[in-house]
Amino acid sequence: MDINEIVAFLIIGGVAGWLAGLLLKGRGLGLIGNVIVGIIGAVLGGSIFRALDISLGNDLLGVLATATVGSVVLLFVLSLIRKK
Repeated sequence: MDINEIVAFLIIGGVAGWLAGLLLKGRGLGLIGNVIVGIIGAVLGGSIFRALDISLGNDLLGVLATATVGSVVLLFVLSLIRKK
């Protein structure tokens, strides 16, 4: 993985976390927290989709959608844990 791929991964993860925070209003972790969730969620989303043999494509929109789904799942689980 070269530096350009790492930077793209961080940017896409950050945008995905921000989108997840908007989608799950009231369950966000703030801007920085949502960006971190987005980066971790990007990996989670890829793993979930790979396990289900689903692909949204390798273009920017597909990768962003996959990362956003993973971020929403992660943010939802974290919000459940925080409530306890």
